Amino acid sequence: MRASERVINEVAQGLRALDDAVAWFSSLEQAQQKAVLHEVVRYVMQARATVNDAREGLPRSGVKPTMTPAVLIVRVPILEQMGKIISLPPGEYVKSFRVLLSTFAVADTRRRETECRGTCSHAWHYL
Repeated sequence: MRASERVINEVAQGLRALDDAVAWFSSLEQAQQKAVLHEVVRYVMQARATVNDAREGLPRSGVKPTMTPAVLIVRVPILEQMGKIISLPPGEYVKSFRVLLSTFAVADTRRRETECRGTCSHAWHYL
């Protein structure tokens, strides 16, 4: 399992604090940060996140609701908004990571509690 995959899923499962993940993310070079943002978006899509998941996750992100990634994530269609978020300039990467990862945590928790409950074969759900 890649470091990014582990960090992202540990946060989603409550095994790692978001601030620890942000410190890890911040230590990466800009190109690596961009790649991780793309990875989180893929996970958010796989978890079938909704705008309601984003609204629930936003307070957990620690990002002010008036910041660009926060404003975008709670709009529909969410897939289009995530595309805009990962296209933001590097100065927005940390806030974007927080918003996307918090949204993923909510969506993945819902998915683990419904679709994957007792029958899941996803290795990343068993950290």
